[in-house]
Amino acid sequence: MDFDLVITNGIIVTASEVLPSGLQIGVRDGKISCIGTNLPCGGSTQVIDAEGAYITPGGVDSHVHLAQKNAPTGDGWETGTRSAIAGGTTTIIAFASQEKEDLSLWPVLDEYIKVSKDQSYCDYGYHFILTNPTAEILHNEVPLLAKDHGITSVKLYMTYDAMKVNDREVLDILFTCKALGMTTMIHAENHDMIAKLIEGLERNKNTEPYFHAVARPRIAEDEASYRAISLAELADAPMLLVHMSSDVAVQHVRDAQGRLLPIHAETCPHYLFLLSDKLKAEPHDHFHGAKHVCSPPLRHSPDDLEGLWRSIANGTFTTFSSDHAPSKYDVPGGKRLGLVDGIPRFTRIPNGLPGIETRMPLLFGQTPACQTPEQARLSLPRFVQLTATNPAKLYGLDGRKGSILPGYDADLVIWHPGDTGSCVIKQANLHHDMDYTPFEGMPVGNWPRYTILRGQVVWDQAKGILGKLQYGQYLKRGKGEVLTGRTGNLPRGMLEDERKYWR
Repeated sequence: MDFDLVITNGIIVTASEVLPSGLQIGVRDGKISCIGTNLPCGGSTQVIDAEGAYITPGGVDSHVHLAQKNAPTGDGWETGTRSAIAGGTTTIIAFASQEKEDLSLWPVLDEYIKVSKDQSYCDYGYHFILTNPTAEILHNEVPLLAKDHGITSVKLYMTYDAMKVNDREVLDILFTCKALGMTTMIHAENHDMIAKLIEGLERNKNTEPYFHAVARPRIAEDEASYRAISLAELADAPMLLVHMSSDVAVQHVRDAQGRLLPIHAETCPHYLFLLSDKLKAEPHDHFHGAKHVCSPPLRHSPDDLEGLWRSIANGTFTTFSSDHAPSKYDVPGGKRLGLVDGIPRFTRIPNGLPGIETRMPLLFGQTPACQTPEQARLSLPRFVQLTATNPAKLYGLDGRKGSILPGYDADLVIWHPGDTGSCVIKQANLHHDMDYTPFEGMPVGNWPRYTILRGQVVWDQAKGILGKLQYGQYLKRGKGEVLTGRTGNLPRGMLEDERKYWR
């Protein structure tokens, strides 16, 4: 049988190695059929000559907010997923979000299915944000979410009045998810610390966008991260700390991993490339800093960036996600909600930044594909781990997504051969529905030349978007894998038989 697609003359990168040049990828029925040499090509076989470029798995962005009620000017499914494939991402996992007054998850899920069905350029799944984890929901609904819908991960907030859960609720969710083989994601910031600082800042009339970073200091993330790890240790449950921005908080993760606890960590491009000075006013626009308001906030010191880069390279971080959660800047209902009668109020500025399209190029630009060996911040296999293989495994997509192996979906990114050098991020070139990018003018060493989803070229940089809106498929996910440490650990200081008295 002929292949549907053969990719020749590329350098294949996996999560463990860079394969020798000269290998070919044969694709049939949307799957990688084989990796070999001299693959037969019939008259119907499409052949793509990679011209010596690197080939990596299609990106898996496991932290994406689309069509969210709290971001009415944000990206919807059509524009967000269009942007994803233009940046090399072929799979996203977005959020169905429970509100405090929701006593059941089913209406929330039904509504989110309606807004996403047949509206995606890429393959996709859902996480569920839990804000009101009642006993009914945890005992009866969450197990069915996993079994019937393949939603095998939930996200919790330790801050925000409208969303936060208390420590007891975190524990209840951790125990439930551990029993079901689900992944628990936690936004860790100390709510009371932040509330206290906001009161003082507002009393002293310090309400410009920059003070968003002052109101959410690093110590608030450090404390909450340690507390979340302690709760997970008691529950003996896997956990992922999302969008980490503080090297001290990451050190808590590293220490936990050193004790073989199943604690995973995620960071995002804005915490590696941007600092809090982006939140300050500019001469032409005193409210300009609102574009860069996100939580946790951008940090103050280059030392924070360097600490995170070390954790990218040394394996502490499990995943690298965009946390694409944008609001437009210069439209009613967007970031300018933070201007009240002409006075800036940072607490009213919608949180979140655009980044789904720029995630992959920004990190690829720091590998030896674009940097000298001395300047590269991570290896090519580490790039693949962070952007594709690890999130696929952690969120129950292993065997289908995130790797270049026979039997996996033919989701591939072919980069430009060599270091293009002159590639610069510009809002005018992006495919999201936002009116800015926080990375405007930032040089990256390369950009996806082709994005391939299940054997179909959906992005060709020379021709633009080739994929169809309804081509994206919903992914019913399996149980997540523990990629760091293991379960079965005994909390420090606890006797072997203590658990039997309270479990």
